[in-house]
Amino acid sequence: MKKIFILSLLLIKIGVYSQNRNLKDIFNKKIIQVTGDLNKDNLLDKVVVTQDTINEKSPYKLEIFFAKPNGSFELIVSSTKIIEAQYPDGRDGFKTGNGFSDITIKKGVVSINFELLRGHFEHKFRFQNGNFELIGFSEVNSGGGTMTTIDFNLSTGVRIEKEERYDIDKLISYNKKKILIRPLPKLQDVEPFENELY
Repeated sequence: MKKIFILSLLLIKIGVYSQNRNLKDIFNKKIIQVTGDLNKDNLLDKVVVTQDTINEKSPYKLEIFFAKPNGSFELIVSSTKIIEAQYPDGRDGFKTGNGFSDITIKKGVVSINFELLRGHFEHKFRFQNGNFELIGFSEVNSGGGTMTTIDFNLSTGVRIEKEERYDIDKLISYNKKKILIRPLPKLQDVEPFENELY
């Protein structure tokens, strides 16, 4: 009898663990899907963003698939870092204002766009060296009568930051630097605003 009781407890514990594990990271809502040739093989690859609406933070997952000649798709990269969760501190917490906007594909470059409370920012990735590497970052934000613009071409290393008064159309500051980052950051490792450069 004691063995049956212990076995029953063990089975219940395993069942609860399995259910909790299955409830974790259920990206059940498709947010956007875009297509375009990302590896120069004349096939339409796809980028898909899904969201876990069950999770208290409502995280996003970005996946990039390469098309195969037989019509199937192969997952190349997946990231839950590149797009910040809709509710980073849970549904009862603050929204940071870094809202996911959309994704575009132009000339083989994947652009991930975000809205800020007073502006926007964008990360650009290209498939090269066997990975999707960050080749560009841009940001525009405003406040207090000024607008700050950042344009960072990671391929060349040229980073331009300027600040201007938009009410009187006057340039306040203009800084152009060369900052080489090698190897270039990979999509799966990039987390917006985790460093001061991108």
